[in-house]
Amino acid sequence: MQIRKTYTDVNPKLLYDEVRDFALKQGATIGESKLETYLLPDNTSSFMFRGNLTFKVPVGQNKAEKECLRAHIVGMTKGETKLIFDIDDELFPEEKVAALQDDLDFIFGSYEAGAAEEEV
Repeated sequence: MQIRKTYTDVNPKLLYDEVRDFALKQGATIGESKLETYLLPDNTSSFMFRGNLTFKVPVGQNKAEKECLRAHIVGMTKGETKLIFDIDDELFPEEKVAALQDDLDFIFGSYEAGAAEEEV
């Protein structure tokens, strides 16, 4: 499953931190965590942020960890910030997805651009 959200005037670094904390709250562990900053070519005083987070859960008898959730965040402090979740439904069940979305909506719902959320 994939979930996409677009926010207006949300600091991408804050969104990155909140996504990380909310996923950890649902029992996942961090696999990869990367946040990069880019200068805009026409305005060297403005920055664009790109973040990737992967989360894992233990699977099977040997408890090997497998990726269950991946978050991609791209945006600017002023303007749009986009968030995409790629979710493995079998490893990260619907109730955890719903809880993660509820937490995000509580904090960032008023910044969401229209009804931009879509599930694919």
